[in-house]
Amino acid sequence: MNFTRWSARLPGINGTQRRTAARPDLATVPDRRADGTVPPARAEQLTDETVPVPAVDELPTREVLDRVPALVALVHGTDHRIAYVNDAYAAAFGVRPLGGPAREALPELRELGLLPLLDQVLRSGRPRTLKSRKAPDGRSYTFTCTPVAEPKDDGRGVLVFATDVTDHADAAERLRASERRQRETAVTLQRSLLPQVLEQPDDLRIAATYRPGGTEAAVGGDWYDVITLGGGRTALVIGDVMGRGVRAAAVMGQLRTAVRAYARMDLPPHEVLQLLDGLAADIDANQIATCVYAVHDPNEGRLVYASAGHLPILVRDENGTVLRADEPTGPPLGTGGWVHASGSVPLSPGSTAVLYTDGLVERRDEDLDEGIAALERALAGATGSPQVVCDRLVRSAGVQADHDDDVAVLVLQHPARTGPDGELFRNAALELLGGVEAAPRARAFASGVLASWRFPPDLHDLGVLAASELVANSLQHGTPPMRLRLRRTDRRLIVEVTDGDDHLPRRRRADPGDESGRGIAIIATIATNWGSRRTPGGGKAVWCEFTLPETAGRRGRR
Repeated sequence: MNFTRWSARLPGINGTQRRTAARPDLATVPDRRADGTVPPARAEQLTDETVPVPAVDELPTREVLDRVPALVALVHGTDHRIAYVNDAYAAAFGVRPLGGPAREALPELRELGLLPLLDQVLRSGRPRTLKSRKAPDGRSYTFTCTPVAEPKDDGRGVLVFATDVTDHADAAERLRASERRQRETAVTLQRSLLPQVLEQPDDLRIAATYRPGGTEAAVGGDWYDVITLGGGRTALVIGDVMGRGVRAAAVMGQLRTAVRAYARMDLPPHEVLQLLDGLAADIDANQIATCVYAVHDPNEGRLVYASAGHLPILVRDENGTVLRADEPTGPPLGTGGWVHASGSVPLSPGSTAVLYTDGLVERRDEDLDEGIAALERALAGATGSPQVVCDRLVRSAGVQADHDDDVAVLVLQHPARTGPDGELFRNAALELLGGVEAAPRARAFASGVLASWRFPPDLHDLGVLAASELVANSLQHGTPPMRLRLRRTDRRLIVEVTDGDDHLPRRRRADPGDESGRGIAIIATIATNWGSRRTPGGGKAVWCEFTLPETAGRRGRR
């Protein structure tokens, strides 16, 4: 094999000759001094330029390639027969027979998937590079394949030049492993701050999903929660702390904890956001967060909500029509100086509501309203359980593992119950006009209703006693209008009394000689849970609930 013919030809001209030809003024300069001497500086310049410098074309190519530490191989022809391998290549992969096809003689190139690249270089006549591939010897190399050709012949070849990048590859792999560990830690922190198990209220079916965005370590501050308020009411909240990383997740955790604390006070949604706004400013004045807080009361059939800069709730009714609840809304949490307001949207039996963060609808190449409109269309056609709806919405939005933003979705359904299942969810109410006959009427009404619901005698008696004590408390401390409401679900009996006075009762210890002050203490003793809240139109509601025994309440559980 004639190596000179297939060696890499490094084009170039003799640099000294080119400079000399281009600058004839640097040739022999006649003496212009009277004494015939040359100035010292000029003499040094002439001396430097007259030193012979070897031209690139005069360098021995094979000797240079033999000495370079990089791996060099030269192949020719469509089957890439070996024309040359240098000493570094032979030391890495062993001596290779010249003239053999690369598929057989250079198995390492075949294992690295380099043979198709050689074909591309031959076809295109352009160099190609394959970065950081691990070779059979355990080291990593970056391969550059350059086309070479003999001008006097139609033959073509490829010069394979491999640089050892093992140290860089190992460092990059350690960095990737560290980033993976950091991301796993951040995602674990994020998920630990979210509810591990969603509370499932009696009247709603609820599911949620969270998808961390991207592959980097910095997760976002998306969060959600479901809070059972008692008396059949449920609070639902979703929010998004701007930014990424552990700081955003920590702020999210503090806000979620605060929301649960404020929710226990059973305040209207706008008052919860008002308190949360001040807290967010105290936590970090530079951290902005959005949030929507909603309360579902099965007696009203509506979802009452307040929004702090968050995306609108979407509600699909039983006919498939989607309603966007985008008013009222206020600025994000932490901005201060804003009085939030509550709004409401119908949530009748058979309806589905969706709360979500911007990662589900926001795309860099389209307007935000287009993303929300696409979500509306997806919700209109999404049926099934809340978890199925969650998955369909996420799938329709094109959320993948490499999605660039976190996604949180909370889906709630108010199922339409009929038949035997509907018998487990019943309501009865009595308007109380006041006067001495109100308490006996309330006891008779409660006794008749609970008997018709076929409760066990002990639960029947407790319910009648609770209704009597709550009505008596309202008659003594409240003002008209008054109402007694009894409600049963598949899991509990709820007794509630409303009146026009907004002073909330407190449990206190009555002295032996006191003739009053024992009603709430009795309620707290006999009931599973009790509480009170102010009503939107003024006044208050005092309620208590009893957990039903297995035989009375959990038949037909959805």
